[in-house]
Amino acid sequence: MDNIPPEMESLKARLKATWMAGDYGHFAKYLAPGALDFLTRLDIAPGSSMLDVGCGAGQIAIPAARAGVRVTGVDIAANSIEQARARAKAEALDVRFDEGDAEALAFEDGSFDIVVSLIGAMFAPRPERVAAELVRVCRPAGRIVMANWTPEGFVGQMFKTIGKHVPPSPLMPSPLLWGNETVVRERLNDGITELKLSKHLYPFHYPFPPSEVVEFYRTYYGPTNRAFAALDAAGQTALRHDLEQLWTQQNRATDGTTRYEAEYLEVIAVRG
Repeated sequence: MDNIPPEMESLKARLKATWMAGDYGHFAKYLAPGALDFLTRLDIAPGSSMLDVGCGAGQIAIPAARAGVRVTGVDIAANSIEQARARAKAEALDVRFDEGDAEALAFEDGSFDIVVSLIGAMFAPRPERVAAELVRVCRPAGRIVMANWTPEGFVGQMFKTIGKHVPPSPLMPSPLLWGNETVVRERLNDGITELKLSKHLYPFHYPFPPSEVVEFYRTYYGPTNRAFAALDAAGQTALRHDLEQLWTQQNRATDGTTRYEAEYLEVIAVRG
C-alpha cells in the first residue's frame, strides 16, 4: 500500500463510514432487476473467474455464482460484506467476499477472467489508481466491465441536488466523471486493446410515492443518510424538499408508486 497523505486517509475513512451507514443490503433489493439486466448482458461463461469490485451485498455476485461463475467480491463496507456472506451461506454458494479497497486490490496480477464493478469503483477517491488496479488484476485478453452513473442521468442529478446542500470533498474528483466517455477513454488507456462504451437505462420502481422514497433513501442509502446527518433541521427540510421535487418531476408512475430510469455508462475494456 502506498503512503497515503493524512488528509486522503481521513477522506477514505469518511467514505467507508458513508457506505456503512444505513442498510445497503435492504436498499439494494429494489435494484435487483437492473443488476440482473446488467449481469445477463455480460454473458459470463460458467467456470470463469470473476472479481466484483464494490460488490455491496452481492447484487451481481450471488446470481453469477448461481450460474456457475467462480466469484470473488470486495467492498469497503464491512457490513455489506457480512450481508453478502450470509446470503451466499443461505444458498450454499461458494463465493468469497472480502473487505477491500478498489485502489489497492489484494490479488496477484492477472488473477481474474473478468473484473466487474456495478456502480461501485466509481466512488473511490483516486480514479487513476482504480483504473490501474482493475486492469492489473485482469488476465491478458480478459474483460474489465463497469457501469457508472452519468452526470446527465437521474442519479447524477440526485447527487448534484445533494451537493448543493452538502458540498462534496475538494480532495476527490466527482464520481460522475466515470460516466463521461472522454474521461473514461483517458483513464482506461494503458494496457487496453479494445474499449466499448454504451449508455443504458437502469430501472427503479418503488411501491410508494416520492415523499416516501426520499425517506427510504435517508434511512437506508449511506450517501443520503450521511448528507441529512450533516445538516441542521432547516437544512434537512430544504434537502428533503429538493429531493422530493426531483423525484416527483421524474416519476413516470401514475398509480401512487415511484418509477424512473437512470442513465449509466457501460464500459467494456479488453486487457492487452
